[in-house]
Amino acid sequence: MSAPVTAAAGRAAAPGRRELAYAVLLCLAGAGLAAWAVTRGWSVEPTARGALPSGQRRSTGADLLPWASALAYVGLAGGGAVLATRGRLRRALGLLLTGVGLGVAVGGGVGLTEAGVTRHWPALVLVGGLALAAGGAFTAARGAGWPAMGARYERRAAGPGGSADADRPAVERGTRDAWDALDRGEDPTVT
Repeated sequence: MSAPVTAAAGRAAAPGRRELAYAVLLCLAGAGLAAWAVTRGWSVEPTARGALPSGQRRSTGADLLPWASALAYVGLAGGGAVLATRGRLRRALGLLLTGVGLGVAVGGGVGLTEAGVTRHWPALVLVGGLALAAGGAFTAARGAGWPAMGARYERRAAGPGGSADADRPAVERGTRDAWDALDRGEDPTVT
């Protein structure tokens, strides 16, 4: 009787996992695109070098708008953090990512209005920022119901005996004891 219940629960969780994957990919792709495009050469200015032929000074988007690249990196980190959060914290992170994405998009828009700047790199920053904002908004709207990381990543509370190790299987306790012995500087293989 437990197999059909487990299968039904797995089918019910599949849309949540799929939505989580879409949101994370959208955030990471948008932030990654913006972080990449902001490092490209947005403008080239001729420079005088005295008697030598004139040179060129290339300015990247990060040179012109350093805050846009910083926000893109925040978006990359936040996109990964969506996986590690749950509930209200995930919704708050979604709101933060929406704001960060809109900030990145503003950077792309500012780049588009600057004189002497190529249009395709700021346009890619704008698109990346909008994708990041869309992923953040989707996370804020639907993220609370998505599955979270498994319980194996969480610290267990102490059992009735006062130790969290009492509830763990013997194999896991043996592995933990071996690591603790290594931490103390002992060789766990010597008996």
